Amino acid sequence: MSRPTDERLLYLIKSRGPVTARDAGAALAMTPAGAQQWLAKLAGEGLVAPEDRRHGRGRPRRYWALTERGHARFPDRHSDLTLDMLESTRAVFGAEGLDRLIAHREAETLARYEAAMAGCATLQARVAKLAELRSAEGYMADWHRTDDGGFVLAENHCPICAAAAVCQGLCRSELAIFRAVLGPDARVERTEHVLEGARRCAYAIGHAEQHAGA
Repeated sequence: MSRPTDERLLYLIKSRGPVTARDAGAALAMTPAGAQQWLAKLAGEGLVAPEDRRHGRGRPRRYWALTERGHARFPDRHSDLTLDMLESTRAVFGAEGLDRLIAHREAETLARYEAAMAGCATLQARVAKLAELRSAEGYMADWHRTDDGGFVLAENHCPICAAAAVCQGLCRSELAIFRAVLGPDARVERTEHVLEGARRCAYAIGHAEQHAGA
């Protein structure tokens, strides 16, 4: 069964960022006027809001972005329970205990990812598999190749954002996992970070020898 149009439109904005009515119509196979009507409906519900952007000397284009309420339609997984567990771990075992918990989670996640990537012989195959694994965990991940032969891995939703906001060791751990699972021939840098105000987390991935020779 296909999803309702409003859900498809919210998903589009969540995964791509702000869109115009024309862009939304093209992506969802409807006219710009039809997309505009749906966007107006979502705006009336407080789920999206317009923002006008200038491109050169012409009239500004109207883009539609998710509001805080719109982002809340993609909730964190068990965020309240996770926050309680983190706070309890810190209270009972101290900062060292919390670090040990994160290290344990990191080791288990890394082992699971490495097992899933057993047949991935190239960096591109590993990036694609990592995006697949992260999407299955709710991160709405995608990837693409860049003109210089590298890759970008983007996560359009963070299902553990509430936990990461109070325990940033989780973000450091995930970056370490990516670097380990993509292998020594890869160089991984986080270029966008939700906790720093970006709409998503994104990672630039390149071949280590390319950077070494630069």
